[in-house]
Order: sequence, then structure tokens, then C-alpha cells
Amino acid sequence: MDISPSPCASPPLAAPGAQARSCGRLPFVIQRDGTWLYRGTPIRRKPMVCLFASVLRRDEEGTYWLQTPIECGSIEVEDAPFIAVELDWKGCGREQVLSFRTNVDLVICAGPDHPIRAEWDVPCEGCGTGPVPYLHVRDGEGAFALEARLARSVYYELAALAVPGTCRGEPCLGVWSRNVFFPLSRLPMEDGAT
Repeated sequence: MDISPSPCASPPLAAPGAQARSCGRLPFVIQRDGTWLYRGTPIRRKPMVCLFASVLRRDEEGTYWLQTPIECGSIEVEDAPFIAVELDWKGCGREQVLSFRTNVDLVICAGPDHPIRAEWDVPCEGCGTGPVPYLHVRDGEGAFALEARLARSVYYELAALAVPGTCRGEPCLGVWSRNVFFPLSRLPMEDGAT
């Protein structure tokens, strides 16, 4: 499987718009499934979505902004602004490299600069399919990153690569990429364990 970047991949990020004119709230919504809406209508042209995604920012309060050097405006994001729709991996163990392609054709390799985050250590009673993993796409202006939620099919592929490990002294299942271990879920208890 080849998930090399397409011509739709994000251009270099625009310079921070300290002088950008604020337009207030813009009528954009990024739905949980990754669909971009403008005034309630889906944007069907992928190059247009890729262009908007390339100027998406997140401020120190967690608010999402479309920002050009000239103007900026906040937008609504229901969950994460990107969806990881494809997974490719090479190698194994600590040397394994996990590469994800997003719905806007960004290719991100998980590792120290692009961690995989999951609420793996939260009790899972009644949580359905388990914790939802997210991939760090790029930094925001503060503690809030721009992330890609892993599509369910990608999560299942990732779960198939999971191996036992520990995180903060707790046994868990996780994956390696670029010599970093990323926990995905608690290690299942064996029958009869208390």
C-alpha cells in the first residue's frame, strides 16, 4: 500500500496572522466524520477542503481558526479537524514506523513529534468499542494540538499490531513507532484474576 503525499497535500503553513483582521465567527463546521460544511452545505471539492485545512489553526484556549496573513475567523469543530483514513507500517518492534494518511492527504509518521493519544487507562465499563485514538498532526499555539481521529477501520488495523507493554507502571497494550511506545488500552485481565 502506498500512502505517499498527493498533490492535494497541505502547502507550507501561512505565517501567524498577528496583523490579520478578525472576521469573528465563520459559517464553517467540521463534522465528526471529517466533512467540512459551509453554511450547512458540504464542501465537495477536495482541493478546497485541503486549502482550508492548510490554514487551520488552534489557539491557546482550544478554539479553531481559519487564518490567512490577511484575515482570520473562528470555526466549529465537532471532534477533531482531521481523520486518519489509512495506515501503513514498516518494520517491527521498536523500529516499526507507523504512517497515517489523513482525509486531506497529509501523511504523518507517528513518533516523538507526532504522538498517538488514547484515554487507555480509563475504566471501560459501558464505553462500547474502547478508547478512541488520536494522532498529533501539528502544534497549536498553546497546549492544544491539531489532531486526527483514527477512523474505526484504521483503529482495528492498529489494534492488530498491538503488543503488551507498560506505561506509568501499568500493564497495557500498545504500538511502537519510531522507538516510542504508545498505549492503546488496558491489558485484558486473565480469567480468574482479581
